[in-house]
Amino acid sequence: MDQSLTAEEKLTLKTGAFGAVLLVSNADPGLLALVRESFAASGVIAGASGTVRDALTSGPLPRLPEGSSGQVEQAALAALGRAMTILREKVPGEVAAYRSVVLTAADRAARAHRGVDPAEQVAIGRIRAVLDEAD
Repeated sequence: MDQSLTAEEKLTLKTGAFGAVLLVSNADPGLLALVRESFAASGVIAGASGTVRDALTSGPLPRLPEGSSGQVEQAALAALGRAMTILREKVPGEVAAYRSVVLTAADRAARAHRGVDPAEQVAIGRIRAVLDEAD
């Protein structure tokens, strides 16, 4: 556990990761898809280690907009960008781990229900762009 991250910073990391999964899930709507995708992504998040695991598995659940998919996307991508900035500044050794967990969780979510469709691929591309931009 890394004490250098505040509770608010940990919540930002969690919001970015969970938001990325929600962004992919919203690209393929439906309750069954959401359940399968959330379950698939949760295994990746639980398997994280170090500071990333601590941030993603402790504290309150993130609050994401309940409005349009555009609002969810904006909030999720903004949180991902802030999370990468926080990690680069405070725990640079965890940047690659966070990026990997987020991308793997998003990919597993997309593959969990009938494979990756074009809308999910677009969502993953947007997530990857934010994570890459921050490097």
